[in-house]
Amino acid sequence: MFERIAKELPEPVDDVVRFAYMSGWRKNEVLSLIWSDVDREGHRVTLRRELSKNGEPRVLPLTGALLEVIERRWRSREYKVGKKDTALAPFVFHRGGHRIVDIRKAWKAACEAAGLTGLLFHDLRRSAVRNMDRAGVSQPVAMSITGHKTVSVYQRYRIVNEDDRREASERTLASLKAAPSSNVTPIQEGREGQR
Repeated sequence: MFERIAKELPEPVDDVVRFAYMSGWRKNEVLSLIWSDVDREGHRVTLRRELSKNGEPRVLPLTGALLEVIERRWRSREYKVGKKDTALAPFVFHRGGHRIVDIRKAWKAACEAAGLTGLLFHDLRRSAVRNMDRAGVSQPVAMSITGHKTVSVYQRYRIVNEDDRREASERTLASLKAAPSSNVTPIQEGREGQR
């Protein structure tokens, strides 16, 4: 589903969306990144404290497709000034050297073209949390990437659907089949009076 949307987006909005989908960062956190926030040699991006909604800086390691996005943006940092001159954009995600401010029209058009109306950009953040959870990333590590400060808020982003429940049931049944002599777990001794 994500790729259906991403392929409908114009450059550089497609890279904004890819970065948000993989990092779980908020739209303004992504759009505010400047090149001094990026350590290409060390393969990491640092979100400055003043740009973070929760007021805490975050470090995002750049690997795989995230690194590809940053390298693509690095190659696209030059823009035209006038008819003959060029300059380097300070922003990682820019249009003609200027910070991208609004991507709502592009996002809506891409969702409609992909037949997925009603999705919000913020759904990318929810998707990132879900993807990390499904990949087995521990909650504290995922929270340090996405910038969620409290477990309760993070839990609201961990969307569980019918497929998740089906997979859980299948895995549980497979485990029981592998250990057919498992026992019924008794109620703890201190709780016997509650029967």
